[in-house]
Amino acid sequence: MDILFKREKDRKLFAEAGSLEKRYRRHPERARLVRRRIDDLAAAENLGVMRYMPQARCHELKASRRGQLAVRLDGGYRMIFEVADEPIPQKPDGGLDWSHVTAIRILELAEDYHGE
Repeated sequence: MDILFKREKDRKLFAEAGSLEKRYRRHPERARLVRRRIDDLAAAENLGVMRYMPQARCHELKASRRGQLAVRLDGGYRMIFEVADEPIPQKPDGGLDWSHVTAIRILELAEDYHGE
């Protein structure tokens, strides 16, 4: 799958060796999980593959984050992204067709967003 980034600084964070480890020096496990999720997403043929990875807990968000998705990292920490395919693949009922999503855009790495 193609991985894009909303912000240039995030693209650099993932591209430059040691950047994740430096950002999360107090949470080395989190740096490892962020890298793993990016690698999982990049290796997936389409977003539907992520649904079958229980450790990722990939899911669509609701309310103020409608149109966004998330994968679990650790605790309440999530990687938030959106579909970058245009047009956005949809099923006949209007829902997201996960099996046809081949590009995503990373929006942010966020703490627990459930209160939003």
